[in-house]
Amino acid sequence: MTPLQDKATGCVAGAAVGDALGGATEGWTPEQIVQRYGGQVEGVVPPYNTDWRNARPIAPYHKGDGHITDDTLMTHALIRVYERAGGHLDAYSAADHLVPELMGARVWIPELEAEALPLQRIFLAEKWIVARLHYGHVDPREAGTGNIVNCGAAMYMAPVGIVNAADPDAAYAEAVDLAGAHQSSYGREAAGVMAAAVAEAMRPGATVDSVVATTLRLAKDGTRAAIDAVCSAARGLGHWDGSFEVLRAAMRPFDTVADTYRDQGLGARRPSRTHSIEELPLALAFLVIAKGDYRETVLGGVNYGRDADSIASMGGAVAGALGGLAAVPGEWVEQVGTASRTDLVAPGLVIAELAERIHRQDLARRRAHEDAFAALSEGERA
Repeated sequence: MTPLQDKATGCVAGAAVGDALGGATEGWTPEQIVQRYGGQVEGVVPPYNTDWRNARPIAPYHKGDGHITDDTLMTHALIRVYERAGGHLDAYSAADHLVPELMGARVWIPELEAEALPLQRIFLAEKWIVARLHYGHVDPREAGTGNIVNCGAAMYMAPVGIVNAADPDAAYAEAVDLAGAHQSSYGREAAGVMAAAVAEAMRPGATVDSVVATTLRLAKDGTRAAIDAVCSAARGLGHWDGSFEVLRAAMRPFDTVADTYRDQGLGARRPSRTHSIEELPLALAFLVIAKGDYRETVLGGVNYGRDADSIASMGGAVAGALGGLAAVPGEWVEQVGTASRTDLVAPGLVIAELAERIHRQDLARRRAHEDAFAALSEGERA
C-alpha cells in the first residue's frame, strides 16, 4: 500500500470499528455499562438490551454484536457520492448524489438484518436531507437550517478529510459547504472541524498535538471553546478509566444535552454560537489521553457511553488516519466486517484512489490559475 492508501483505509476501517463497538453502549452511563457487562467493555459485546427488537419500538435496531450503525452507513454512502461526482463536493452534491443514494440504493443494514434503503435506517436528522432536498426543493445551501443541531453531519465527514489529505483548510471549507444541506450552527461547524482533523491526521508526520492544534486554529465559537476545554482537561489524565467525570465537567458548559442523556430540555439541539456537540471534543480528548493509540482512543469512547458510537467512530477515524490500517486491531476489523457482512477496507481504497484523481484535477486547475495570474502580474503595464 502507498502511505495514502494505508492512512485512508486506517481512517475508514477505524471509524467503522469504533462505530460498531460503541453501538452496543450508546445512550447509557459508564456505571450502567459496567453493570450490564460485568466490567468495562474491551471489544465486541452483545446488545445492551438482549430483547433489542422490543426494547425501543421507535428504534428496533440490533446494536452490538459487531454491527455497524448509521455512522458507517452514511460514511460509505458519502464515498459512493465521491465516486459519482468525480470531484470535490458541495451542498448541491448532496441534492444531486447523496439523496438518490439514500433513497434509491438498497444495501445490507446489519441493525435491521436485511437489505433496505439507507433512508429506512438513518436517524430523523439525516432523513431531513431527503425531506428538504427531494420533497421540499429547498436551496441545498440552506437546507440544513431548521434541523436539530447534532453530530449527524460530523459523523460521516472523514472522507472529506481524506480527499483533502494534508490540507485541513480545504477540508474544513469543503465540509462546511457540503454540510449546509444537512446541518446548521455548531452541527455544521463540527462537520468542518472533523474533516480538518482527518486531513491533518493524513499528513505525513502528523501528531496528536498537531491534530488538536489544527482544530483549534480552524474551529469557531463554542466548538473551539469546547475542544480547548475538554482537550486541556484530557492532558492531565493518564488513562480513560477514571476520566469520565472530569471530561464531562469540562464539556457540560457547552453541551445542550442533559446529563441524563435521553432526558433533553427545551434548549437541546437548538442553534447557538456558544454551544458545541459533545462527540467531537470527546473523541479528540480520548485521542489525547491515549496519545494517539487506536485501541485506547476507541475504548474510551465506548465506555464513556452517551453517544458512544459517534464518539468512538470519530476518534477511531482520526487515530486510524494517524496510525494507518495496522493501528486498527485486525481481530476487530475481522469481527466487525464478518458480523456486518461489510468490507471495511475496500471503501478506504476507493476514497484513496479518488483522492489521488481529485488531487490531479486540483493541480491542473492551480497551474492554470498560476499561469493566468503570472500573465496578469508580469505582462506589460498599461
